[in-house]
Amino acid sequence: MSTAHRPKQLLPLASERPLIVDTMRRARSLTSEDRIRILTGAHLAERFQSALPDLAEECLMVEAQAKGTAPVLAWSAWHLQQTDPDAVIVSLHADHMIRPEEGFRELVRNAVRVARTEDILLTVAAPPDRPETGYGYIEPGESLESASGMQAFRVRSFIEKPDMDAAKLLIAAGNLWNTGIFIWTAKRFLEEVREVAPEIAVHLPLLEEGRDLEFFEAVPNVAVDVAVLERSDRVGAVTATFAWDDVGSWEALARTREGDAAQNVLVGSGFATEATGNLTYAEDGAIVLFGVDDLVVVRTENVTLVTTRDRAPELKILLAQLPEEFGGKAPQDE
Repeated sequence: MSTAHRPKQLLPLASERPLIVDTMRRARSLTSEDRIRILTGAHLAERFQSALPDLAEECLMVEAQAKGTAPVLAWSAWHLQQTDPDAVIVSLHADHMIRPEEGFRELVRNAVRVARTEDILLTVAAPPDRPETGYGYIEPGESLESASGMQAFRVRSFIEKPDMDAAKLLIAAGNLWNTGIFIWTAKRFLEEVREVAPEIAVHLPLLEEGRDLEFFEAVPNVAVDVAVLERSDRVGAVTATFAWDDVGSWEALARTREGDAAQNVLVGSGFATEATGNLTYAEDGAIVLFGVDDLVVVRTENVTLVTTRDRAPELKILLAQLPEEFGGKAPQDE
């Protein structure tokens, strides 16, 4: 369903609205729209504006090249600090499911206070309810005293995408999921970039000279977790008081949508009888199931996918082999 030209942020996965619309509703509940920025590439800016027709043009910050989250967050922090030296940044992914919204808002507001008081980089940690191999994990350290009324702690270590056995052990030891929702002041984040991420810091003077394109050409492609958070000793976490899911698999969709009496989750036009535990997603036409269990069936205008729910997490194996005419990636796609 997700392609280079229509990524999952533009799909109605967590609700009847595209994920980017859900995320903007969340952001608007925290602050005024003139203080919201969408970091995106030029090839998606117009599509986001179509999905958000009332979006002010200044809300879009278009990166010159896709170089990972560390460079783009450093770039945005630098620009935001120019207009507001005391800016606090809340960084949200556009492909998350969060419920209830009230719990999210309360936690973020409290986390902003902790980020300012402790002068640290914060991430939101979610208590796991199952072992996940596609998520990063956080090992909690000592508690943060300023976090009255909420669970907050220093991060002892980050563990990236363990195998299933390791994930079970991590959960048993009290580790939490790293949601990738970040809260920090622009000033502290840039100071940590200068302190621990020299491969990015060395190019920050280009921004001071107004040479943003050259900045993106020069910096490496690196995630903020790797370049900054895993290296810094000024990182904390607050424990989520809301349900969180990274809508990155068909199983995630099954968790975000309500099923019928036989636990079939039918998105779009679908009907199932004498069938249990199936997931269907019909973007075009209808899907009818009879006498089958535990399938994933996805129908688009051009392609229909049929697989089992236990193999659905392995779709990267299929995509690596799939010809372009069946929905595989074109050579120029990222």
